[in-house]
Amino acid sequence: MNVLNHHTAVTCLRCLLIPWGFALRLPTRVLLTALVFCAAGCANLAPEMKPGFENYRLDYHTPLNASLQAELVAVDGRLRAQFDMTAEQTAVGVLDLRGRRLAMIHPDRIDYAASVPKIGILLAYFQLHPEAATNLNAPTRRELGLMIKVSDNEMAAGFSRQLGLKQIQQVLDSYGLYDVARGGGLWVGKHYGKGGERYGDPLANHSHAATVRQLLRYYLWLEQGRLVSPKASKTMLEIFASPDIPHLNDKFVRGLGGREVQVLRKSGSWEDWFHDTAIVTGEGRHYIVVAMTHHPKGGAYLENFARAVDDLMINDGSPSLK
Repeated sequence: MNVLNHHTAVTCLRCLLIPWGFALRLPTRVLLTALVFCAAGCANLAPEMKPGFENYRLDYHTPLNASLQAELVAVDGRLRAQFDMTAEQTAVGVLDLRGRRLAMIHPDRIDYAASVPKIGILLAYFQLHPEAATNLNAPTRRELGLMIKVSDNEMAAGFSRQLGLKQIQQVLDSYGLYDVARGGGLWVGKHYGKGGERYGDPLANHSHAATVRQLLRYYLWLEQGRLVSPKASKTMLEIFASPDIPHLNDKFVRGLGGREVQVLRKSGSWEDWFHDTAIVTGEGRHYIVVAMTHHPKGGAYLENFARAVDDLMINDGSPSLK
């Protein structure tokens, strides 16, 4: 049997709709078997067929999908009415990775992001310690998992002190995840916990900040294997999964409870700010969802929002090749 060449392998991944990040998590034998059996058919795909999301680009000019946008606006409007929230108290986004469909509401409105920017500390750790991609010791892996999965402030502060706040932000800026001319974005300007040095973001003076668009970009690049390196992205995805650490049962996780999905998420809450962000994968769907709220009932909004978006992906998530 001839070894699959690179072009054929890539074509098969597109045909099978296997995400790059997910493919990296598959056992080698399983992935190779799938590629071999698919090669004959997929190698002859029509040349006009568009590639999968591995080449998808999300920037400030990426068009929204009209139908998904209308559905997202309707979901947000219904939930805001249910919980007596205004349009200024929610910002949301969905990226359907199977159909390459994007929808966002207030994507570039910066807000205080509570614990969500801990994902920036994770990225900076691997950027500044590239050897960790393939040589991460068990204690550090668990500490990073606690920071991401249960939002441990002590772990987060330990890593941010080790790396340095300005160094962390330099990494985020190098990816364009904070852009002062485009509404800001992901900002880590204070060690988590009380006291200590503080650097407010240039636009809103938040100690920790984010925007919907920049969070969607972070997770897209993570799934594409573009954060630091493919191997580093794979290890970061494993840290988000951390199967030995239970999820906090709130927000998106509670909303998706009982559904056969994998949720890789980072949430955040403080006072009346309630946020959640996730990569969700299940039968017939694979998407990124982000929601930021500033309201006492934000947690309930997020639970219901997660269910409503997942319903949209189940009903409308078939691959779009138009």
